[in-house]
Amino acid sequence: MTTSNQATAQQAQFGMIGLAVMGRNLALNVEEHGFPVAVWNLETEWVDSFVAENPGKQFIGANSLEQFVQQLARPRRIMMMIKAGAPVDLTIERIKPLLEEGDILIDGGNSYFKDTQRREAALRKDGLRFIGSGVSGGEDGARHGPSLMPGGAREAYEHIRPIFEAIAAKTDSGACVTYVGPDGAGHFVKMVHNGIEYGDMQLIAEAYDILRSALRLEAAELADIFDEWNRGPLESFLIEITANIFRYRDPETAEPLVDLVLDKAEQKGTGKWTTQEALDQRVPIPTIAAAIDARVLSSLKEERVIASKTLEGPGVQRAQADKHKFIQAVHDALYASKICSYAQGLNLIRQGSDQYNWAVNLSEMARIWKGGCIIRARFLNSIMDAYNRRPDLPNLLLDDEFNHWMASAQANWRLAVKTAIGIGVPVPAMSASLAYFDSYRSARLPQNLTQAQRDYFGSHTYERVDHPERGHVHTDWAGVEKK
Repeated sequence: MTTSNQATAQQAQFGMIGLAVMGRNLALNVEEHGFPVAVWNLETEWVDSFVAENPGKQFIGANSLEQFVQQLARPRRIMMMIKAGAPVDLTIERIKPLLEEGDILIDGGNSYFKDTQRREAALRKDGLRFIGSGVSGGEDGARHGPSLMPGGAREAYEHIRPIFEAIAAKTDSGACVTYVGPDGAGHFVKMVHNGIEYGDMQLIAEAYDILRSALRLEAAELADIFDEWNRGPLESFLIEITANIFRYRDPETAEPLVDLVLDKAEQKGTGKWTTQEALDQRVPIPTIAAAIDARVLSSLKEERVIASKTLEGPGVQRAQADKHKFIQAVHDALYASKICSYAQGLNLIRQGSDQYNWAVNLSEMARIWKGGCIIRARFLNSIMDAYNRRPDLPNLLLDDEFNHWMASAQANWRLAVKTAIGIGVPVPAMSASLAYFDSYRSARLPQNLTQAQRDYFGSHTYERVDHPERGHVHTDWAGVEKK
């Protein structure tokens, strides 16, 4: 039966489909900010228990989609927090006949942005409006203030803006939500945000691996180091929780729990989509790609155990550098690599925005990531400033502030990477960031040879540096040039 904590005659201002952790916490967040919420879940017993667990709250439960829709004031604002993919299409198919022109559906899951484009276009034909919104911050963010990245029709966003601004995380720069752009822009930005998150996490893991391997540091000392880092330019949610992880001791063994966690990192689809889209858009994101490869390699645990007994390397040995200076070198390597990772992700957003005519504001993306989301960090202020100074900035590395910092960190960055390679500690993301930096600053790369090879075996042609006016030419590399 329908359950409610208020008079059933009252209409809800917002609807939530899906009462797993994220949907439940977002519903609580919305209601807490003064908006009555109608809730529905495929397993209707979840609805009854959710309403019963929140007495005195403005929740209206429904055991059918028909009841759910009837309980909402128009234009209906309905958010789906359900598994991406087929479940979203099935839910849209079920609820669409019950909606009226102008009603708004919001997909808050990690949907593929091209699916969002398709859904938005199809619903628009029927007079319905569709928002694909990134939601970052995990369950705590959903409950107390996430970073929200909505994309869709501007007029649809204006209808949900009061609620989204109310529930979003707040920083000194305002609510961590903004209109991202049309159709799939919100989910595209969330996809790349997650790719940047992959890079961030891998770089932190590599810094940890260098420190514990090269300096033989224990978890407690690592916690102190990361605490100190969190008071400087590296200050961020991920650095903060890393220090907390190092301090946590297993109740069963009294050992640092992190040392007992199996070294196999899992992943969902957003990282893979980010690399696929980067290839399609011809945007280099080597740090993010290396982070994804590292997770895949980590999953080969059984093979790695065998290989560790078979394949010889230099043998991990203590670094000879001064301890405190080397810790600073790893700090600088982490920060410089992180800047490269963000530069790659932001370039992909800019290219996607140009490709799909979204007009995404990169300064605004940095602003709404300052709070609520997993990659929230102090240096997002510097990214905001960089794009405010120059909205058409081709690459974050070309901003004067970041350029100055990279120059000052470069010697330590190279020392940390060189030391890791020398003692056999894998640093794929840091190495990729450094190679990206060196490639980007090189006026001439060796791909002249690559292009010559392509022309040799496949007649793919090439351009001459001394005669650009000739355009693409082909050479019979036995000795005859042909246009």
